[in-house]
Amino acid sequence: MTNTYNDILIGEIYMQHTTEKWQSREGFWSLVKELVRCGSITGSEQEVQIAHYIADTLRTLPYFEQHPDAVRLHPTADNRLVVTALAKKEGATQTVILLNHFDVVNIDDYGRWKHLAFQPDELTKQFYENKHLLPADAVKDMESGEWLFGRGTMDMKCGVAVGMMMLERATRGAFDGNVLMLSVCDEEVNSAGMIAAVPILLQLAEEHGLTYTACMNAEPMFARYPGDNAKYIYTGSLGKVLPGFFCCGKESHVGEPLAGLNANLMVSHVTCEMELNVGFCEQYGDEITHPPTSLQQYDLKQGYSVQTPHKAVALFNLFLMERPLEEVVALLLQTAKSAAANIEQTYRTQAARFAALQQSNPLDIHIEVLTFEELLAYAKEHHGTQAVEQIERNVLQTRQAGEDERDVVIRFIHDLTSLCNEKGPIIVLFFAPPYYPAVSSKRNTAVHTAVKDVINHASEQHGIDLQQLEYFTGLCDLSYIGPQTSISSIAALTGNMPLWERVYELPLHEMAQLQIPVINIGPVGKDAHKWTERLNIAYAEGPLPQLMHHTIEKLLAN
Repeated sequence: MTNTYNDILIGEIYMQHTTEKWQSREGFWSLVKELVRCGSITGSEQEVQIAHYIADTLRTLPYFEQHPDAVRLHPTADNRLVVTALAKKEGATQTVILLNHFDVVNIDDYGRWKHLAFQPDELTKQFYENKHLLPADAVKDMESGEWLFGRGTMDMKCGVAVGMMMLERATRGAFDGNVLMLSVCDEEVNSAGMIAAVPILLQLAEEHGLTYTACMNAEPMFARYPGDNAKYIYTGSLGKVLPGFFCCGKESHVGEPLAGLNANLMVSHVTCEMELNVGFCEQYGDEITHPPTSLQQYDLKQGYSVQTPHKAVALFNLFLMERPLEEVVALLLQTAKSAAANIEQTYRTQAARFAALQQSNPLDIHIEVLTFEELLAYAKEHHGTQAVEQIERNVLQTRQAGEDERDVVIRFIHDLTSLCNEKGPIIVLFFAPPYYPAVSSKRNTAVHTAVKDVINHASEQHGIDLQQLEYFTGLCDLSYIGPQTSISSIAALTGNMPLWERVYELPLHEMAQLQIPVINIGPVGKDAHKWTERLNIAYAEGPLPQLMHHTIEKLLAN
């Protein structure tokens, strides 16, 4: 009688097939390099192709040859793909999720070596022959022979390969429980893959009777400061919001600059208040979030003319640990009001100086600071709900294929402020996508027991001082699956994110149902998102697989 997927004995397959694919050094590195060669830049055709490659490659394992439906491709809303592969142990419900992402950032920064960015052996050779052009620390690593260069080597094709290695072990009965590999697209931009995977995980749990013990990610370690060579294991991940400040000034001719208020002046003051403002840093133990930094800043003037720009916008990266969103909004408003006061003072001072040179009557400048929610309410009250809804329809209907979500949101605010042209000058605080909740397993005894055991194992078996950090600092997809650390109203975010649920949304109900304990163990690398990105070979092929194996065992046991 043919075994079904639900009652297949992994051990029986192991007895029939003894050939291993990715357990040897040669097999593992062949897989890593093949994954790197799939130049899966976020949003590219290759990002879709690599999902098929991963699924097809997994189906060559004996277990999945007999049960190909255990490996599945799931489409996202924009027709990209998520891969799931489940190795079930007979009678087991306890399941560890192995999470990774297969997309990478673009390669424009590689310059003359752009054509080799996805060819790690060739790129490393070229770097060696042109080492006088590389930064000193990269040359030192390259000359050691212990590092592999190339886009995606550390972030995170190695993590994908190690996940596939662990899954192969799971199909051979190595673990006393189930292992589900989840490989997603789009981690580097909006995490659309992970967001799509949340309901998929709930569906798989119901379909196969799974209890998710933990989710283990394989993102690489990130240095906490320049020169940091410590090795880390993480039990959570930082959150992130993308606050924006939309500045509306008053247009004028360049021949009369004091007859208006240049939006570029306004947005520059906002940036001076926000950039590296340590008042936004949070601390947990000796872990501290980095201060905010600008990600975009520009005016919205179309084309060249001698009219001064009167609308401009700036977006900032802001990390979170436990600070409630209401408090975040309050701090941002306070910062915007401080910027507004400085703009007013700058205008008055310069206008007075000019008046001393030439008799003139400067404007009486007062800048109002509003949240997007307040602007929207004002627009509806004074111009009617229908007018606001028409603007929304126009923005959505004229959205171009592939148009960035942030650009769509900003277009909506632009048109809304044009409707309310009488209300100005103003600074409008809003949030743009994406949103990453901060997550942590700090209250999960099983995870901390496993981490303590793994740290001891790393020290005793590998001589490695592995340090535990509560928050992974590089942002990752664990944010959508783990226990959130900030107890606050999501309305503080969604109410101030234009076109929420039309341009961007999160499966908040499904996320609340999951809340799976999380952990991150990954490779050692350097210079993520830089042209000198590289992976430490010895750690990836030695301690890393054994530490991940040991962690899976402990998580299933606990």
